[in-house]
Amino acid sequence: MTDGTVGTTGAGGGGEPESADSLKVFGEVVKVFRKRAGLTQEQLAPSVRYSVPTIASIEQGRRFPPPAFIDRAEEVLDAFGTIRAAAKHLGRRPGLANWFRQLAQLETEAITMYTYECRTVPGLLQTAAYTRALGYSVPPLPSAELIEQRVANRMARAELLSVQRVPAADFSFIMEQAVLERRTGGEETTRELLDHVVRVVDEHPNVELQIMPLRQPVHSGIDGPFQLLEMPDHRWFSYTENQNTGHLDAAPKTISYLQQRYARMRSQALTSADSLALLKHMRGAL
Repeated sequence: MTDGTVGTTGAGGGGEPESADSLKVFGEVVKVFRKRAGLTQEQLAPSVRYSVPTIASIEQGRRFPPPAFIDRAEEVLDAFGTIRAAAKHLGRRPGLANWFRQLAQLETEAITMYTYECRTVPGLLQTAAYTRALGYSVPPLPSAELIEQRVANRMARAELLSVQRVPAADFSFIMEQAVLERRTGGEETTRELLDHVVRVVDEHPNVELQIMPLRQPVHSGIDGPFQLLEMPDHRWFSYTENQNTGHLDAAPKTISYLQQRYARMRSQALTSADSLALLKHMRGAL
């Protein structure tokens, strides 16, 4: 689109996840050609420039294959066009609503991701228990099956944080302290969540987390949460959402003012070291 808008889709019936059958079929196709080539997942990984866990997730039908993976696997495995043909019939990512589909695809390719969140813990930092608690918090209540699909998808997405990705991606998160003080799911769920977030930050040098304190008289993020994603070709996308819709935008003007806001919030939030200290203090107080 000429205005830089990538996509805006309403909830209207698109809130339910679609079948994962096409992903499973695609995964089997990749696995057959990989074995035909006499390669293990470990041997294939350097050639397609994706980690072993990512390849395993794709072959198991748990992860939507990035376009670059499809092209590289087709060439490396000499698949006679079969892998590309199978990719054309892929459905939406399992467990993802229609309005979130485009962002999920971009996330698999992004080399830089900035996330500001004031409602919940960012999805890539969530635990299974926290994700379940969120699912059961908002009416209409979903089925247990749908909740578990969401949990499985959320946990699979967390692989994006891995430094084994080639190229490795950098992640910056700014999260409101109030999100954690809410104690969604109860104290045990919050305790596990804090342990998990601290561990992620400690173990992933490509992940930076800053906490926006409860008291901040000047706050550049009061218009709500958003994400900024940089692609390998250095194009930028922004993503915003409300109760029922998600909106991707590539307009330079939109990207510019959101980058300005994020940069300002980085100076308004606690430093990474102070944020980590706060998380540990909150964990000890539970």
